[in-house]
Amino acid sequence: MTKLQIGDMAPDFEAVTDSGDTVRLSDFRGKRVVLYFYPKDNTSGCTKQACGFRDHYDVIEEKNAVVLGVSPDSVASHQKFKSKHNLPFTLLVDPDHKIAELYGVWGEKKMYGRTYMGIIRSHFVIDEEGRIADVQYKVSPAKSVERALKALEKSDIIQGL
Repeated sequence: MTKLQIGDMAPDFEAVTDSGDTVRLSDFRGKRVVLYFYPKDNTSGCTKQACGFRDHYDVIEEKNAVVLGVSPDSVASHQKFKSKHNLPFTLLVDPDHKIAELYGVWGEKKMYGRTYMGIIRSHFVIDEEGRIADVQYKVSPAKSVERALKALEKSDIIQGL
């Protein structure tokens, strides 16, 4: 499994959004990106994480950043999830987990004694030039939002904003 580190170039990718459009990570150059990976729409941890980013989205936008959530769920599932929880950011469809594999977040998981492959909850803060400014593998839903905000703050200090 590839483990990305701070300072690495964020792997570019193309994905379908919750609105059915296609975007590339490189489309967001000039902005910071909080790219977070979550296992499944409408599950408790994933909802907590998404709503945390929603509740802090004004602060994130003030820091010249956007949020992109990635899971294997379908466009229709993302649309329902986004609508149900009033999410102001884009959700990306990764049904074949190619993006997750690029970022090293597709791996073996265990639940109730069963082993299976799935998304390992993680996030990456990517700077305006496409470099990784923060990496959080196996992060809890609440800590993900908190740590992403701290990384954006730290980046502001480094840039003298």
